[in-house]
Amino acid sequence: MSRLFLDTNVILDLLAHRDPHFDSIARLATLADQKKLVLVSSPLSFTTVDFILNKYESEESVRTKLRKFKIICEVCEVNEETVEKGLNSSFKDFEDSVQYYSALQANCSVIITRNGKDFKHSNIPVMTAGEYLKR
Repeated sequence: MSRLFLDTNVILDLLAHRDPHFDSIARLATLADQKKLVLVSSPLSFTTVDFILNKYESEESVRTKLRKFKIICEVCEVNEETVEKGLNSSFKDFEDSVQYYSALQANCSVIITRNGKDFKHSNIPVMTAGEYLKR
């Protein structure tokens, strides 16, 4: 079964219903709910999404969304090894490097993001939710 690592931006697309990106990530979420694939995210994404959505919605609403999302998403580890690899990587953005090494550690086969250029050093495929669905 495919294990897809979700970057923070696509989780925001899903939970904030951001058009025009919502439909494709919602279809991936449906496939995960049907146990046809596994969605994986890092704890960093949960905290970042919480921080951003709380600027626009009530804390209760945001937590409810995150709880529902957690049902269909596995949370991977971010540990000392992940941070060490990120700090010593060729990634420009440290957060992206931690996300990348978290995806590798969680045995993900694809990184789903809207910012593919952020993962140009990736050894696993990087694509948008729409590109993954077309494949």
